[in-house]
Amino acid sequence: MISFINRHIQAKKITGIFVLAVAVCLNISCKKMLDVDSSRLAKEDGHWTSLQDTRAGLMGSYGLMRAALANNNAHWLWGEFRNGDFQATSRSDLKAVVNGDLNASYPLLQSITSWRAFYAVINSASLLIERAPEVLAADKRYTEVNYKVDVAQARALRAFAYFYMVRIWGDVPLITSSHDGSFEMKPRTDQQKVLVFAESELVAAAKDLPYVYGADVDDLLPGLYYGYNADRWRGALFTKISAYAVLAHIAAWQSHYIDAAVYTDFIMKNYSKSNIAYSTISDLTSADGIFNGASNNPIICFGFNDLYGESTANGHIEQLVLAAPLIDKQTPDLYVPKDTIATAFTDPNDQRFGLDTISGLSRTNYFVNYSGETPVFSKIKVLKGGSTNGNFAIYSSNIIFTRLEEITLLRAEALAVLGQRQDAITLLNLIKKSRGVQTFADGPDKDLVKEIFDERRRELMGEAWRWYDQVRYNKIKASNAAFNNLISKQGIYWPIAADVLSANSLLTQNSYWK
Repeated sequence: MISFINRHIQAKKITGIFVLAVAVCLNISCKKMLDVDSSRLAKEDGHWTSLQDTRAGLMGSYGLMRAALANNNAHWLWGEFRNGDFQATSRSDLKAVVNGDLNASYPLLQSITSWRAFYAVINSASLLIERAPEVLAADKRYTEVNYKVDVAQARALRAFAYFYMVRIWGDVPLITSSHDGSFEMKPRTDQQKVLVFAESELVAAAKDLPYVYGADVDDLLPGLYYGYNADRWRGALFTKISAYAVLAHIAAWQSHYIDAAVYTDFIMKNYSKSNIAYSTISDLTSADGIFNGASNNPIICFGFNDLYGESTANGHIEQLVLAAPLIDKQTPDLYVPKDTIATAFTDPNDQRFGLDTISGLSRTNYFVNYSGETPVFSKIKVLKGGSTNGNFAIYSSNIIFTRLEEITLLRAEALAVLGQRQDAITLLNLIKKSRGVQTFADGPDKDLVKEIFDERRRELMGEAWRWYDQVRYNKIKASNAAFNNLISKQGIYWPIAADVLSANSLLTQNSYWK
């Protein structure tokens, strides 16, 4: 993968700010980063001399991160479909994921149990961190401010990649420098050490990250950024709010809820500085809403903007869950059964999905074809050009890691665990009111933590949170013997791909999958 990036960078055939990122995403073919010699065609000696090089390197890192999440729809297979609300209709490999049979012999599972794509991100980010000072010395146009912001983004992306991997595999090799040539074989590093590194990197990066790119309103980075104004960068880059969002999730994943409360408090007090707002139900579910194109509202987002020719067939939940009448496909690969829908959406007035008590008709913001045999999950439906009509096999939906509603519910979770019930209830009801749902009234027999996670289930359905939420919920409650046994035996993590293990004798398989 490193040679792939550098061949593109050396050629410098960059016609726009995201061309390299798109090329990387569409042609990802990672080498065995931890254990093989680089196949690079040209060394770095002639590179890192101008701000075009730093721009290309940074955008390439974002593109690699997007590819790591999108390839084979891994983002949803890891976070949404395992033991989740969706069931597979016919595909055996998807049934294996849903049922937790993660070491089954399917090419799809071999692909998404490999972590190489994430190490391509890490190497690319580390390379920029190490080489950007050369550009600062060589190109007078490359300012100290620009340099600090670029390095901060690279550090944040690298930390995000490590956090993402820890949630999937637990212990992973910690590599903090780039490799040009032979890669030293590394054993797995204890996940706590990895997360300490990621947290320290994010804290440092947050100091230099702006709230907004390409606008005069931000004191850290006034004016254009790489020649573009704020419209071009909306929702595309890591901001100060993005860094704190990842910090909050690192803390919550470790059950460090005091830290999670501190980080989310910063977000709640400052999100407006990034022009972030809560999304209406229309903004959440329409084809031209937050999942389509550039928007300020996603806090961390990896876009597939059709305006820039980024639409693809792979890397979108629509590929797996859409069917007629939205596209020319008779049955979706994955669907939410009717009884699961009824269990999750209990309020008839819920704008996301509810049944009119008089007419018996369903609201179709989240589902269509509810009266048929197989409901179709249609919350995210960004077809090429933003249309919901026609027979398209190409999609443009963004991968949104987190948005303000998610962070609000995460803060409510933290406060509830810490015993600050009234503040937690206020945040929970903020989301409920925005979706037309009856508010939560406290009482001696009311389970606030369960209600918060139930609301997350509804609000975040299809956004790859369901599995991770179940892990955190069961860590808090410790009342589900089977699930907590899975946690104690490290069965919550995925197996490591066989070809990754065979290429590095210092690696060991996750104990649950041996």
